[in-house]
Amino acid sequence: MEIYLPVAQLPVNWVALLGLGLAVGFLSGMLGVSGGFVTTPLLIFYGIPSGVAVASQASPVAAASLVGALRQGGRKSVDYKMGSWLLLGGLAGSALGVYIFRVLQQSGQIDFVIKISYLLLLGTVGGLMLNESLRALLAARKGQPADVHKPGQHTWIHSLPFKQRFYRSKLYISVIPVIVLGFLVGVMTAILGTGGAFILIPAKVYLLRMRTNMAIGTSQFQMFIVASMATLLHAEIDHTVDIVLSFLLVLGGVVGAQFGVGAGARMKGEELRTLLALLIVGIAIRLLMGLVLTPSDIYSVVTDLR
Repeated sequence: MEIYLPVAQLPVNWVALLGLGLAVGFLSGMLGVSGGFVTTPLLIFYGIPSGVAVASQASPVAAASLVGALRQGGRKSVDYKMGSWLLLGGLAGSALGVYIFRVLQQSGQIDFVIKISYLLLLGTVGGLMLNESLRALLAARKGQPADVHKPGQHTWIHSLPFKQRFYRSKLYISVIPVIVLGFLVGVMTAILGTGGAFILIPAKVYLLRMRTNMAIGTSQFQMFIVASMATLLHAEIDHTVDIVLSFLLVLGGVVGAQFGVGAGARMKGEELRTLLALLIVGIAIRLLMGLVLTPSDIYSVVTDLR
């Protein structure tokens, strides 16, 4: 049941990778995240080189995001105007991210940077999300009004210039934070292989005051285009996209996302945020264990993929 990955240069169980794509696609459709923050660490745990894992799974991120965006668009849960401004920053960020990725790869630091960046990002974001979502969930079960950020509430963002009216999201805010968020997610997509939705969705809910379902759908629309560009740039510049690996993950991800969107539509916003937070924290703990525990095989042979 093994198949050879030409760029990663190792044999793998194709059924296991197909199942991984299926599971991540389901999570992507249900939670509105790209699934990259799950796929990349799991591929590294499986033995795929970090650089190949990051670059190859950007295409599954694009595929799963496309499926999710189409389904969410049918429910009118995509703010295309907001997504367009996010894309403006996202495309620029992905180009810069691929350049940084190449520099780190040439210096031999890409593996360490990917692992420690995932640990810090997932640990911080997951902890903050888990604290807030559990509070909202407990308040909802007790019948108490939760401290939910609703459209129309004012924050410091409303004092920024260059405001635009986003009718579908019912927001009137500056495009500056929107472009900045898109830029940061574009950089993360290129360097870490994650769509960045685990940061983008909470940021849109808590900073921009978007509704959870609208934040999810809009993120998927944006990530489809940004991840597609990141894949093309990685393939052209650093040649780390393994097409066989990408195909298996795309195939599983597209099928899984179809079922995930339907499952997510039956859950409340606070329940979705709690589940996402638990998943993020769990991945962070596993990464920490891998960095601090003594490996079973201290010595390993690393192939230069440049």
